[in-house]
Amino acid sequence: MVAELWPGVPAAWSRRVRVPSTAAVDPAGTVHAWHLLDNGAELAERGITPEGTLLCVHGNPTWSYLWRSVLAAAGKLDKPWRVIAVDQLDMGFSRRTGRFRRLADRITDLGDLTAELGLEGPVVTVGHDWGGLISLGWALRHRDQLAAVVLTNTAVHPGGFEVPAALQLALHPAVHQWGTTTSAAFLRVTHALAQPALEKGVRRAFMAPYLNAARRQGVGNFVADIPGDPSAPSWPALAEVSEGIRGLDVPALILWGPKDPVFSDRYLRDLLQRMPHAAVHRFEGAGHLLPEDRDIAAPVFDWLEGTVGPARSRSAAKAGSRADGSTGAGLPTPAAEAGPEEPYRPMLAELDERSADGSPAVVDMAPLHAPDAGPRTLSWSELAGQVDLLAGGLRAHGVRPGDRISLLVPPGIELTSLIYACLRVGAVVVVADAGLGTAGLSRAIKGAGPAFLVGIERALAGARLLNWPGRRISVAELSPAKRRLYKVGATLSELLAAGASDGGPAAAVTPAPDDDAAILFTSGSTGPAKGVAYTHRRLAAMRDTLKDTYKLEAGTALVAGFAPFALLGPALGATSVTPAMDVTAPKTLTAAALADAAAAVQATAVFASPAALANVLATADGLRPEHRAALEKVELLLSAGAPIPEPLLSRVQHLVPAASLHTPYGMTEALPVTDISLPGIRAAGAGNGVCVGTPVVGARVAIARLDALGVPGDEPTTEPGTTGEILVSAPHVKDRYDRLWITQAHSASVPGWHRTGDVGHLDGDGRLWVEGRLAHVITASGGVITPVAAEQAAETNDGVRLAAVVGVGPAGAQVPAAVLETVPRTRRPGPAPQELTRQVRAAVARATGVELAAVLMLPELPTDIRHNSKIDRAKLAAWASRTLAGGRISAP
Repeated sequence: MVAELWPGVPAAWSRRVRVPSTAAVDPAGTVHAWHLLDNGAELAERGITPEGTLLCVHGNPTWSYLWRSVLAAAGKLDKPWRVIAVDQLDMGFSRRTGRFRRLADRITDLGDLTAELGLEGPVVTVGHDWGGLISLGWALRHRDQLAAVVLTNTAVHPGGFEVPAALQLALHPAVHQWGTTTSAAFLRVTHALAQPALEKGVRRAFMAPYLNAARRQGVGNFVADIPGDPSAPSWPALAEVSEGIRGLDVPALILWGPKDPVFSDRYLRDLLQRMPHAAVHRFEGAGHLLPEDRDIAAPVFDWLEGTVGPARSRSAAKAGSRADGSTGAGLPTPAAEAGPEEPYRPMLAELDERSADGSPAVVDMAPLHAPDAGPRTLSWSELAGQVDLLAGGLRAHGVRPGDRISLLVPPGIELTSLIYACLRVGAVVVVADAGLGTAGLSRAIKGAGPAFLVGIERALAGARLLNWPGRRISVAELSPAKRRLYKVGATLSELLAAGASDGGPAAAVTPAPDDDAAILFTSGSTGPAKGVAYTHRRLAAMRDTLKDTYKLEAGTALVAGFAPFALLGPALGATSVTPAMDVTAPKTLTAAALADAAAAVQATAVFASPAALANVLATADGLRPEHRAALEKVELLLSAGAPIPEPLLSRVQHLVPAASLHTPYGMTEALPVTDISLPGIRAAGAGNGVCVGTPVVGARVAIARLDALGVPGDEPTTEPGTTGEILVSAPHVKDRYDRLWITQAHSASVPGWHRTGDVGHLDGDGRLWVEGRLAHVITASGGVITPVAAEQAAETNDGVRLAAVVGVGPAGAQVPAAVLETVPRTRRPGPAPQELTRQVRAAVARATGVELAAVLMLPELPTDIRHNSKIDRAKLAAWASRTLAGGRISAP
């Protein structure tokens, strides 16, 4: 058994080094004893020459113990790295020098240590908290040795903000000495920031070097040296590092815990402004002590494997860089980049070509400023003029190419105009709708880090309450008091007025095809919503795919009852109408509202989600003859967002008898992927899952086979009947996940393909069948079970409205259980009645061979907010497990 000094730290890693000091604070000839955690001797014992060295620098009030997971992982790699985790002087188990060491001294100290160690390149600096700033200072002084930098929750400058409140308190004269030195309060508060809480042994280890006031003097001095303004002694050193890193041309990785009360996302945004080429991953739910909250070792070494090595040069960092800091060198080839690019036609091309056209372009059935005033219409020429004026106003207000603009505006004329104005000036549109809920929307906006935020008053109130980033622009006019309250710098009407005096087309900047155009957020139905980055080229490819697949040409008139399509009308050259509904809550669309919208433009096409169509059918009895006449002219109806059953589509067909009904399969990352019509659904018949048809124009689909534990492989196959993760390749697949390097690396780990996270198979006719989500696969002792076919079988029973089949028990030995929503709804959650249980079990076994271990009921199955139709199986699995284990029976 390996002897441990502290939990997770073998005694062999601990060493002491005597280092001559050249720091200005020390008298000549001073020698200090440093304590390190170093796996170098361990590697040498095994006869291993490391790939390079990770120089890990802790902050305050931690010590080298923070990096134990990185040390542990480094020695297990095929190509190990040496890891040197230092205890800074006056910290950890290094010498207490008795001198007040400032930032410049600490940078010099680190250089003294590496000189004494004879450290050569390649060196990767790794820093946390104030150790990030110190490690970057070392990096700037040792460029010849430097290979890359890694940062976790740190700051290199106040970034135009005040020192964080927690540190202001620690700096206050009435608190400072007692809080940081006399007592252990500062340490305990810092340790309490861990998400989840630290284990007792780990807390003791973090406290071990700081058991009395004398041992904590360095903790207090570290806080006292924080350079909060230009008068601080360490301000010049801070400025030297913070400005110097703008010239660092080595690869950089930033790992971030957003729930950090000290170094919030504003410091991440400041870092990205200085190091725009950095790869970034934000760990939702993690906080200040990120190396404790999450496994950072695996992503660090994965990133290094693709970034630092003899076959890769420093220029690789530049080659993969983006101005938003979302991606960096070392990513696998993003999906659909392997082949030649398709011809590129800008998103604004159609609008520019029709700028003199007086026919209708966009129609609002319930205009934002006067919902009861009746429809509002803009012609193509009016829309083009408004877009140009808004673009000029945005430029006048300080918007520059590459700036992110969060648009918190309901679909309609204002949102459409703003989106195309942003594209005109080269700004990056951030779209995260209210359907994410307050917490989800807040996470999305803070994660995207927009420079500007345009919103209705409710959004501006949320921005103030939740401290969302971005200079505020109000869609509506506000009183002076409200402008001050919401910190509004301009209104939409003021932008239009400012645009009239702008340089117009002469001042326009044409974005490059591969510049970012938009960050679109996923629904959040399978975890925290993810930002999906689209370039102008890929956004245009989405438009072209829809156009070519469904023959959506100039002259088409479409009703956009599904938010993504509400924004594409002008790019397609189609007249588009937004019905009177809350587009973020699809089930608010009524049959009358749909028909009124169709009549307003003589609609030939309708886009609506399954939840919207379900409510349309539920309210169809109120349709008047003129309503039905308008719907009879519809030629195409698309329903996307979630699977839709054939019986519901058949009922929709009666409402739009002349329409061809299609249900494209896709996702925020790639829409659409496949397509199937109502006759196609009928021809496919019953099967294992939902048949979603064949790939759309330009798309390819393959399968990555699942193993016995439900883990997909890396080899794409089109062999019929093979169940596995669905892979997609197409010109309109997203460019990347925004500031989610780990997620992106995984999604693109099969070169040329995007991993969808969905599970399914191809049949002999090349049709794709979706069997569920990868996260919802049940790993039984006899093999994997996918849920969709079993759910469909359960729903064939009278009285069952919805069914979810989930796994209960440990991976590899799970048993399937069904959770039902019945008609009429049950009042009490718990086991289903005996007869219904028998019927459901029999139906599922007959159709799929799956033997259900239990059948449970709930008044209502939890679904996502955006689509009102995607069942939250993860929540149901946890509830079913608790219920079957004898826990208190209550709603999940």
